[in-house]
Amino acid sequence: MSKPLSIVGSASAALAGLAVLAAALLPSGWNGMAQGPALSPATAPKPAPQAAQQPVATSATPQAHDLTAADAEAFLDGLIPTELKADDIAGAVVAVVKDGQPLFAKGYGYADVGKKTPVTTDGTLFRPGSISKLFTWTSVMQQVEAGKLDLDRDVNDYLDFKIPATYPKPVTLRNLMTHTPGFEESFKNLILDTNHIEPLGPYLASHVPGRIFPPGAIPAYSNYGAALAGYIVQRVSGQPFPEYVDEHIFKPLSMTHSTFVQPLPANLKPLMSSGYIAATDPSHPFEVIWDAPAGALSTTADDISHFMVAHLENGQYNGTAILRPETVELMHSRQFGLAPALNHICLGFYESSLNGRRIIGHGGDTIYFHSELGLILDSHVGLFVSYNSAGKGNLSDRSMLFEKFMDRYFPAPKPEEPALASAKRDAREVAGAYLSSRRSETTVVSMESAFSQVKVYANPDGTITVGGLGGSEFKNMREIAPWVFQSQKDESRVAFVRDASGRPILCFDFPAIVFQHRPWYKSAPLNTVLFFGSLAIFVLAVILWPLTAWFRWHYSRPLELNRQERKARSLARIVCLIDAAFVLAWVALGSFAEQNLSLLSDSFDPWMRLIQLAGLIGVIGMFPVVYNALRSWGNRERWFWGKIGETAIAIACIGLTLFIFNWHALALSLKY
Repeated sequence: MSKPLSIVGSASAALAGLAVLAAALLPSGWNGMAQGPALSPATAPKPAPQAAQQPVATSATPQAHDLTAADAEAFLDGLIPTELKADDIAGAVVAVVKDGQPLFAKGYGYADVGKKTPVTTDGTLFRPGSISKLFTWTSVMQQVEAGKLDLDRDVNDYLDFKIPATYPKPVTLRNLMTHTPGFEESFKNLILDTNHIEPLGPYLASHVPGRIFPPGAIPAYSNYGAALAGYIVQRVSGQPFPEYVDEHIFKPLSMTHSTFVQPLPANLKPLMSSGYIAATDPSHPFEVIWDAPAGALSTTADDISHFMVAHLENGQYNGTAILRPETVELMHSRQFGLAPALNHICLGFYESSLNGRRIIGHGGDTIYFHSELGLILDSHVGLFVSYNSAGKGNLSDRSMLFEKFMDRYFPAPKPEEPALASAKRDAREVAGAYLSSRRSETTVVSMESAFSQVKVYANPDGTITVGGLGGSEFKNMREIAPWVFQSQKDESRVAFVRDASGRPILCFDFPAIVFQHRPWYKSAPLNTVLFFGSLAIFVLAVILWPLTAWFRWHYSRPLELNRQERKARSLARIVCLIDAAFVLAWVALGSFAEQNLSLLSDSFDPWMRLIQLAGLIGVIGMFPVVYNALRSWGNRERWFWGKIGETAIAIACIGLTLFIFNWHALALSLKY
């Protein structure tokens, strides 16, 4: 799960808010490269077949601090309160484990700002979002151990509904655990502020996403896939998923204040931290997540420290095992990655690397809670941090804390990579615009991809500039190995591989998403012109309609039009008004939905249909508008600039129609 970004402030960014909504359950990886052999399937695109050069260290290793409870407290006490104040965050909690035992845990700030209720590690519940998936994947592996599940069997064998056979190869549990089932993104009913929740099975059966990639080929992070895995556990175990996790994970690990139940049980409800956009804003209701196994966990810092210990110590906590050692080793091993030089996905966990250390873990976000969990396997150390507010982002995000933690306790020299002679040629080859693999391809909200694209620019010196990757920051990167580029500012890297058609695919530090080279008709500049350029013409035409009428009346210059021409001209303005309303409705939806996710729910369907009706009228109205423009040029009495105006309106209608059909804005299905 990655941290939602503020999108209010520009019209295009407001529409791109639909992309941010999906990030409510999207993981955020750490920067850097994970070492180890690639385990990509044979069907995956192949990287350039050249070996990377070894980095050259240029400085001595910084002095590491001893990781003790006292030092951790002094370090975090000096860091987190400053962060909370600067970012307007209400509260946070941190837990550190080491050598099979909880080492340090502490709460900071407030669980309830109005009541001044302090955050505690054993009595304050936080929502760690997609970190919940680690419990789902652990449950799956327990059932694999029990012989009830096979990672490589068709998931349809375990379901009471069917995943459509879009491709010859079936979807397997291994695909679900590596985010390679090929599902398109789902937005609807993701997070709601209501106590109503549909049972997991019927919900999943009625919300099956389209399949846009063959299984095992392209990673595309999927909340639906994780929820599907949780439902499979429910089916084969005979227990509702929350009950299964409680009996087989929470109780053995003494996690007495943890639950997947929504809304919260009566005994835990008073312990729940409030959620905030910012500490100075009002608190928000408990978030109900219908894809429950993907992100519905409520837990304390003390509880989740027990889970970290279990995964660091061969599946055991205080002598009680939840997994066999060989199963834990399998879960932590590399399973999928397109670029050998970058991080890979394990079975549920994903890799990252900082200061040369391999780390596995998961991040998680709801709208209000933002969390990170990382395990440094070879050092038997784990870190968990969670914030109960999105904050203003003035100082940092949650990954910053992990980076500073690593710099203090596991420092390493910063290597200097040699430049390559092929840099300029390779930079030109990979330059272009890229679409995220985590996207809606066929649904009514696929248009969010029209504006949210990653851009790669080739610089004259052989470096590249990457923009739109994990935020608005542009990063300069230089080639350190064939088609592998290192940031000149931090440890982040990107790498490129070729797809079956020879086009580049952009891979980055988070291995569950890649970016595919987009076709020209999907380019952000073109679609921005079609969408917002058309809007500008529609608004201008509507505004000038009464103004020019007054001008002609005032100066006694009436239009020399017959009755039919007057009707056609008036109809063109009415179509402009409807088209402008259609575009502005989508902009408003993208802006408001980030603040109120209940908009993207079944209850919004009538409004969605109304928006689509406006779009349909606009498409039909394009034909008389074009006819009116053509007729205007045949009337010698019409002003030249009037003819230009009618033509501009016709072009705008054509442009918007192309946009509507290119991005499925009139899709009959409202499964999005």
